[in-house]
Amino acid sequence: MKVLVTGADGFIGSHLTELLLELGYDARAFVLYNSFGSWGWLDTLPREKRDALDVVMGDVRDPAFVRTAMKGVDCVFHLAALIAIPYSYYAPDAYVDTNIKGTLNVLNAARELGTERLLITSTSEVYGTAKYVPIDEKHPFQGQSPYSATKIGADRLAESYYRSFHVPLTIVRPFNTYGPRQSARAVIPTIISQLLAGYDEIKLGSLTPTRDFVFCKDTARGFVELSKCKEAIGREVNIATGQEISIGELAQKLIQMIRPSAKIVCQEQRQRPAASEVERLLGSSELLYSLTGFKPQTPIEVGLKETIAWIREHMDTYKVDRYSL
Repeated sequence: MKVLVTGADGFIGSHLTELLLELGYDARAFVLYNSFGSWGWLDTLPREKRDALDVVMGDVRDPAFVRTAMKGVDCVFHLAALIAIPYSYYAPDAYVDTNIKGTLNVLNAARELGTERLLITSTSEVYGTAKYVPIDEKHPFQGQSPYSATKIGADRLAESYYRSFHVPLTIVRPFNTYGPRQSARAVIPTIISQLLAGYDEIKLGSLTPTRDFVFCKDTARGFVELSKCKEAIGREVNIATGQEISIGELAQKLIQMIRPSAKIVCQEQRQRPAASEVERLLGSSELLYSLTGFKPQTPIEVGLKETIAWIREHMDTYKVDRYSL
């Protein structure tokens, strides 16, 4: 089967692309065009995996290029997006262009080309602060940041293309994915990189929000399992562990694992506006399990150890002395 991954150069996209190669798929990787010729995290894959890839460089905001990239493909995993929440406060137009218009371009191409299967990537942020837990797919949506608002918009466009034009798609909604290759704009690499750099004071934002952290390899496997499930067409499906931990508890766990003498310092610049902060995310994967028989399996202690080991070997990629939006 020929598959395309948009956003293949990114964190989750690179793990999904690598898994697809390992499973024997004929994989095409859509990476963001740049003058450096960089394939993002795909550049770190072993040579034999890179050689097996069909890489195209472009931009999901360009409808003509998206259509060209999707020609001859049986299944599309659409992961390309702007994802950093803090930056969305400063550049909401860019998020509309990439997350909504980019998704619209993929939907139109899938409709025109008769793509057999399409996976649209959502995010648990669309739920906002939990009104009940565990959060299932019936939970209401709340646009608590420009980022989440654009993802809600993209999801609803996808729903409309399934209902109106019978595009065979599934909206895949991972909760907070973490693991090797994640950038320092996310909380786990932020904590780990500061600890590994020898800092005695770990700078963070709010410590009270809770999150449901899913290891990257489990998220990638969830995408693949849903792509094979015809019963998932027209559905929105969470990928979650059903367990939560507060940012403060997570930080203390990592401190004990790496540098027990370190202390936490909360900085105002790292905190979201009060009404924008998502205070609680705890997801249900019951639908995922009922459809595919799969659920995330990696204990957080195991995932954190693997993440620490990877960051330790790649500290040169982290600007620890700077706050990344």
